[in-house]
Amino acid sequence: MSETTNIDTDSPAGGSRRTKEGHTRLAYQGIRNMLFHNEIVPGQKISYRDLSERLGMSATPVIQALKWLEFQGLVRHEPNRGYFAEPVSATEVKEIYDLRELLEPSLLPEVAARLDDTGAARLRAALDAHIQATRDIYISNRLLSDKDFHLTLAALSGNRVKLQVLRNLFDLLYLKYRAAILFISPVSTAGDDHRQLVELLLAGRLDDARESLARHIATVREHVLDGLRHADRNRLDTSF
Repeated sequence: MSETTNIDTDSPAGGSRRTKEGHTRLAYQGIRNMLFHNEIVPGQKISYRDLSERLGMSATPVIQALKWLEFQGLVRHEPNRGYFAEPVSATEVKEIYDLRELLEPSLLPEVAARLDDTGAARLRAALDAHIQATRDIYISNRLLSDKDFHLTLAALSGNRVKLQVLRNLFDLLYLKYRAAILFISPVSTAGDDHRQLVELLLAGRLDDARESLARHIATVREHVLDGLRHADRNRLDTSF
């Protein structure tokens, strides 16, 4: 969502409008946090009145925030029924990783062409933070550090459009599907994959770096899809 522009902040109308947008942004971030921390699970009916109470604000900014999240594909609205968290779809998960496998390696030539000492330092810092997080007892911190590493790498390309697409893909994975992928992604091995990728890039071995990154994403995809299939079998076994 873009910032509101051309508002006269000295006027009552302008101030009121900015206040409303600020409340909506707070509601939006609050609901995103609930999705990430599994306080709202896939397929769950979402009560905007309950969210209003939990967030300590009126229903209006909450409903507007849900509309933003609907636009992003994280929730859906059904007429006369209300809002629901989108259910898990193995097909969509595969499509997300397929797109990542195409998108992220395609950025590496641009990264290599622009990679100066400052960029290399940023990349090493993101790698160090991720490796440190792999020893964290909180899975959420590991996931966030993995996301930060990939986005830092993509940002070094200077390609803002592809970077935004990648941010949206991570939102889908970690907000919509977090409950499903939390314990089945090979987060523990990602640090080694990322270290190898950085070493290849800094050594100027671009083709090997692209192959390494594509292989890493494909491996994660297979782990996630295997986990989803296993979860589906468990649900079937316990439904009788």
